[in-house]
Amino acid sequence: MRPTVTVATIVPREGAFLFVEEQTPEGLRLNQPAGHLEAGESIVEAARRETLEETGWYVRPVTLVGIYRWRAAEGAPTFVRFAFVATPEAHDAGRALDEGIVRALWLGYDEVAARRAMHRSPLVMRCLDDFRAGASSPLAILADVA
Repeated sequence: MRPTVTVATIVPREGAFLFVEEQTPEGLRLNQPAGHLEAGESIVEAARRETLEETGWYVRPVTLVGIYRWRAAEGAPTFVRFAFVATPEAHDAGRALDEGIVRALWLGYDEVAARRAMHRSPLVMRCLDDFRAGASSPLAILADVA
C-alpha cells in the first residue's frame, strides 16, 4: 500500500491550541484540524483548507513543525502527515463544519495531555510536543514543481 498524504495544523492562541472533536468508527476522538491532500492543491493549501472546513477558522500556515510517518497496525494504511504551525486570522462562526466534526475547541496543553485516551492517533501529542520543543522549518522547503 502506498502512504496517504495528510496535513494538520497547530494553531496557538493565548495559551491554547485549536482542536476538533470528531466522530470516528472508534468513537469520539480529539485531533488537530487535519485531513487529506486533494488533487491539484499544494500541501500548504491543503492545511489551510482542512482547518477552515473542520473549524471555521481561516489560518495562515507560517512554519512546518515536521513530517511524520505513522501506521496504526500491521496491514493498516500508512499516513504521512505534514504538520504546520498556523496563525488564526478570522473565524466564520456560521460555517458548517465537515461531516463527523462535532465541534472545534481551544484547549491548553495540559487539557490535551489529560485527554490522551481520546487522541485520534499518537501524532496528536507528538506534533504538539515537537512544536513546544521548537521544531520549525520554513515553508520554503516545500516546493511544488510543475
